[in-house]
Amino acid sequence: MAPSLEVEDLGAPATKPTSAVKALDDKYREERDKRLNNSGSSQFREAKGELARFAIDPWTEEIVRDSVNEDVEVLIVGGGFGGLLAATRLIEVGVDDIRIVDKAGDFGGVWYWNRYPGVECDTEAYIYLPLLEETKYVPAAKFAPGAEIHAHALNIAKMNNLQSKAHFRTEALTLTWSDSLARWVATTSRGDTIRARFVISAIGILHKLHLPGIQGIEKFAGHSFHSSRWDFAYTGGDRFNSPLDKIRGKRIGIVGTGASSIQALPHLARSGAEVYVFQRTPSSVDAKPNPPTDRTWFESLKPGWQDHRADNFERILSGQPQDIDLVNDGWTHFMLSMEALGKDSSTPKDDILKKVDIKAMESLRSRVEEIVKDKETAEALKPWYGRLCKRPCFHNEYLDCFNYPNVHLIHTDGKGVDRISEKGVVSNGKEYELDCIIYATGFDWGTDYSQRANMTIKGRNGLTLTEKWEDGPSTLHGIIGRDFPNLLTFTHLQSSTSPNYTHLLSERSKHAAYLISEAKKRGIRTIEPTKDAEATWVKKMEDVALARLGYFKECTPGYLNAEGTLSPSTARGASLGLDSPVYNEMLDKWRKAGTMEGIEIDRV
Repeated sequence: MAPSLEVEDLGAPATKPTSAVKALDDKYREERDKRLNNSGSSQFREAKGELARFAIDPWTEEIVRDSVNEDVEVLIVGGGFGGLLAATRLIEVGVDDIRIVDKAGDFGGVWYWNRYPGVECDTEAYIYLPLLEETKYVPAAKFAPGAEIHAHALNIAKMNNLQSKAHFRTEALTLTWSDSLARWVATTSRGDTIRARFVISAIGILHKLHLPGIQGIEKFAGHSFHSSRWDFAYTGGDRFNSPLDKIRGKRIGIVGTGASSIQALPHLARSGAEVYVFQRTPSSVDAKPNPPTDRTWFESLKPGWQDHRADNFERILSGQPQDIDLVNDGWTHFMLSMEALGKDSSTPKDDILKKVDIKAMESLRSRVEEIVKDKETAEALKPWYGRLCKRPCFHNEYLDCFNYPNVHLIHTDGKGVDRISEKGVVSNGKEYELDCIIYATGFDWGTDYSQRANMTIKGRNGLTLTEKWEDGPSTLHGIIGRDFPNLLTFTHLQSSTSPNYTHLLSERSKHAAYLISEAKKRGIRTIEPTKDAEATWVKKMEDVALARLGYFKECTPGYLNAEGTLSPSTARGASLGLDSPVYNEMLDKWRKAGTMEGIEIDRV
């Protein structure tokens, strides 16, 4: 019997755990241990070889063009919001000799790829969609659907005339530093050679799909695809949520229960004859009120409102008291509960987090019970882990789908499905015959950077980035690394964390534009960190990660804890960085000092 707690069971902070709390800890640990897999992120499979068809771009026809041989000031690898913001900030400081390359057929990054029915962002549109003031765009509602987000990305590109600077359906394959040229030499999948003084690698964290390491994927005789390459020709419907009218009478299986599956399931449930949801670990799913935008309110906002609103969000999430919660959503509610309990300064922060975490997760488990009528199904849908262990999900219809007679939860109790057969999915020893399997298994998050980029990066003396980062990333500020001069990377490593990733990209873009524009102004040939500055920053980031290690080590496996393999030896590469406001203020102070502290400079 799973433990159930009332608020009074939690005990006073800074006391020994009550028996109820200990029982809950034991339950969390039991569920985590079921899912531990020593292979970590390598348990997933790349879409190559026999599985290469899963990664084919279904959205844009092949673009025919001649290869180019050119010199540019800045090469940007990636046309998602990272690349768009980098280009925008560069143009603002007078650097417009830019080339952008992306394997996709247009701008948008993950929002180019993710067009599955129901796709939307779970971070508020007013802070997630960048450059709203500059583009004068008014989001339709508090949370934006994928099509609207993609359209906004295209609008940013149009505002800056970036289409003329972009090569799409073009993958950067190699980046090689030339000391004699003081340039990076890039080669691409289209036979291009591009020499650039600076390179910004803005490949993003959600662009390279991966598949589960399940035996037999290639043997299935029916239809199958990945959720980021949704096959509307098979299902019917479109990205604007028209009915999936072509799957009426069909048996559909969806593997995975993360955000993609949660958002797509209601649409599958309304059309499919039978829908089977194969679950290894349930997500936490909270309600998602989504009121339309009040245009009168929006038009009354003062200049600078978006940065102010985003900063307010970040400060609340980092535990900094604020007079008002401007965003007022599920993310901020959780952290404000911590603040309310933390007014007693004698209370250890870990105790506060524990108490708030338990209350939040008990509420979410109760929500499952309230909505899902079948008790066995409800029990299987309950998340048994801490609130921050997996990215929280928000949806108003997902749980109710399990009350539909045609929707079946196949809970694997942490093991994952057994295998894929010619006829369908085998799970818990039983074969489920299917017409179509949809893999809603997300993107490659935690493997080697060059592998995720599908790009060999060679710095000074032929040193590859993979070799340099063999023991974990080594950077200054998470952006620039020694022996890789003039290469700026936008990653989630050794920098800051936030659910509002575009805000992180905006801050990194400002920093990159500063470094490049200052190099031009000062006649600087190359920039890279000093050995000591890089080592000091790496140690700082290791210490930050280690301070947060205890919580995430106890988590069920997921991308936030390297699929359960997080340890002191891997902390250097963990995505457990500084709180966003701390990091942003530090970079701002560094730029204002004007000394480029920690940067080794080679002048022209």
